[in-house]
Amino acid sequence: MSPRIVVVGGVATDYLVRGRSFPEPGGSAEGDVFQEALGGKGANAAVAAVRLGAHATLVARVGADGRGLAQVARLQREGVSLDAVRTDATTPSGAVLVMVDGHGRKQTFFSPGANHRLSIRDVLRSAEWIATAKVLLVQLEVPLDAVQAAVRLARAAGVRVVLDPAPAVPLPEVLLEDVHVIRPNALEARTLTGIRVHDRASARRAARNLLLRGVGAAIIAAPGGSLLVSREEEAWLPDLPVDTVDTTGAGDAFSAALSVGLAESHPLLTAAQFAHAAAAIATTRLGAQAGLPYRDEVLGLLSDVRPEVRLAPP
Repeated sequence: MSPRIVVVGGVATDYLVRGRSFPEPGGSAEGDVFQEALGGKGANAAVAAVRLGAHATLVARVGADGRGLAQVARLQREGVSLDAVRTDATTPSGAVLVMVDGHGRKQTFFSPGANHRLSIRDVLRSAEWIATAKVLLVQLEVPLDAVQAAVRLARAAGVRVVLDPAPAVPLPEVLLEDVHVIRPNALEARTLTGIRVHDRASARRAARNLLLRGVGAAIIAAPGGSLLVSREEEAWLPDLPVDTVDTTGAGDAFSAALSVGLAESHPLLTAAQFAHAAAAIATTRLGAQAGLPYRDEVLGLLSDVRPEVRLAPP
């Protein structure tokens, strides 16, 4: 039976343009590709979790507009459970503007819309799903009080909590103390800790700062790889040899794959290696949803680059 993961996060429509370089402030630049697709960190993570072998329930809000209907339809086609997705009649659905340059780097604007209407009451209505999950995965495109309510429910039920702290905002200590694993990129780590992450040593300092504040383990994305630090171990995961096209959605793929690995009761390092490979594959395709990998793709990459990693369903 597939493990159950509950994702609390945002849903949006992505509008992506790729060009050779980003426009200067006040200027414009010509793009060569345009995409419109389902996005939002919550939707991306839920879809990724299903593709990687889990049963994913999404707790979210969408608008009662054409984009909201399209978002729900796409999530249904991907096999995401929508029992906890609410429709908001007063606020439009979320939207994301994404720019990708010729090096695969991205810049985004996020209009939250109905995502900012997700309430504590919405979360409490989802208490049964959260309490029976193996892992709760949360992000920060929805109100912080809703995230904290979900985390409290998970901890009370003994459910593991994974936090993808994006978009980057300072977080209260009481929330960090309830997180089993946090996965920030360099910008998010700096926002949370004040430490500029530019190499493995600075990633270690940021991770230890988070552990001292109560987080169970931290996996920090740094130039050249990711550093896993817990109270029991430290491991450096170097970037995998793939041709990067677009980093949009790579963080969502990582957090989803990490949650799947933990939900299947694999050790943290094994789950992180699985997640690292999933994120690498996500960078090889343009667009967040298009890049989200399937389980056999991730296992195939792992067999090529990390044959010692064994991650099959329990």
